[in-house]
Amino acid sequence: MAEAGLHYEPNFVSEADRAEIVRWLGAISPIWENRWSDRRAASAGGQRRLLRPVYWLGSWQFACLDYYSPPKGVANRCVAAEPYPPVLARLVARIEKLAREQYRGADLPERWRLSTCLVNLYGSRVEDGRRVDCARVGEHHDFEPGPVASISFGERALFQFVKRGRADAPTRVFAQQWLDDRSLQLFGGDTWKKHLLHRVLRVDRRSGTVFDVRVPEFQTRRVNLTFRYVPDEHVVPFAKLAKPAREDVRGYVTELARHSEFFASQLREAD
Repeated sequence: MAEAGLHYEPNFVSEADRAEIVRWLGAISPIWENRWSDRRAASAGGQRRLLRPVYWLGSWQFACLDYYSPPKGVANRCVAAEPYPPVLARLVARIEKLAREQYRGADLPERWRLSTCLVNLYGSRVEDGRRVDCARVGEHHDFEPGPVASISFGERALFQFVKRGRADAPTRVFAQQWLDDRSLQLFGGDTWKKHLLHRVLRVDRRSGTVFDVRVPEFQTRRVNLTFRYVPDEHVVPFAKLAKPAREDVRGYVTELARHSEFFASQLREAD
């Protein structure tokens, strides 16, 4: 991809930094989330689990609270989460410098920084005794303001930008890129953020990569770190969530607290 507002850089992450990130991945405990809270599942037509385990840094957007979608969807959406480990903080500083060289005006909001990170695990889960592949993401767009960056590890993934319209239209694919191990993808501006949707169509198995990540009955062959901007005033500690929202995610925070002192302290402050 070599379009204005879109930047792809292979080998952005050094081998040494990759090794440090892989060690960090082995120390965290990603979780499975349900799309709805227990109190909303019936009215939503039943409960369903997300396709993949996730982990967040900076702030956590629990699916059952609905995702961050300004200007209206900002309250009780983003819960304070662990800070970036040093290796990611260094990489984020490089990406922010690159973004400020490429974007101007409305494409780069005042105070913009890559303040939140979604760690997505791609692979296959065990279901009824058999392995089911779930290494994909349906088409969507990101509501967080400003440029979005993602770093990929493991098997390469086919990432596409698609036009809005009928799913079976043959000309919907506007641009695509295979995202390789250690690569950076950065995109911003109205064309890529608002006018197009994006998706991960599939993830290869060619290299045989498997990450040692602590998720029972899930085999991870690709990890993607997606960095976005959420203003500080829209991030709240667990204890400051509105009571219904706090109870909706208490189970998740309790699970996270088993392996994270940060979330354990969040629970103590709320009790």
